[in-house]
Amino acid sequence: MSLSERLHTAGRPLVEEQLAHPTVAGIASGDLDERVFASWLEQDYLYLRDYVRVFARLAWQAPSAHLESLVDLAHSTLHEELRLHRSLSAEFGADLDGAVKGPVCEAYTSWLLEAAADYGEGLAAVYPCMWGYSSLGAELARGPQPADPRFRRWIETYSDPGFADLTRHVARMLDETPVDPDRALDLFLRGMRYEVDFWTVPG
Repeated sequence: MSLSERLHTAGRPLVEEQLAHPTVAGIASGDLDERVFASWLEQDYLYLRDYVRVFARLAWQAPSAHLESLVDLAHSTLHEELRLHRSLSAEFGADLDGAVKGPVCEAYTSWLLEAAADYGEGLAAVYPCMWGYSSLGAELARGPQPADPRFRRWIETYSDPGFADLTRHVARMLDETPVDPDRALDLFLRGMRYEVDFWTVPG
């Protein structure tokens, strides 16, 4: 079993926990309170801006074979994923410019930036976000789609085959990295727990 396969097996219960979370369930059904989704958008926007910094820090340390991929990930997060958030924020009334990190966002991003000081450990810490959202997107796409096109657009983004390909590519990068497997598992599971907690947005 590869390292990434081991992480997927350990992380699957935390994907199920996210699917059962009221925020995710509300996206799936399309009846999530708009104020809750606006608050989540604000937090995730702030998170993703630091996510770009994490990829940049990893790229600085990366072996030549992985450098281009990490730069591309930073670029696509900054110019594509954040574009979705800006578009949805206008439709949901989110205040991206005035947003302030809540406790979970602050703790998660600080931890990620610290973990990225080590290349292999940083990859293990950052992987839960990509794999978790790809898994959520795939699961939600298989179910009935919400009538609200805004929530459908969110699901389509994270169930897109291109996003799944990127996630598999990062998994291969992680498998090629000489990080201690037990340390990688600890970091991955901590990141997955942050992913679960992130759905409970500040009031």
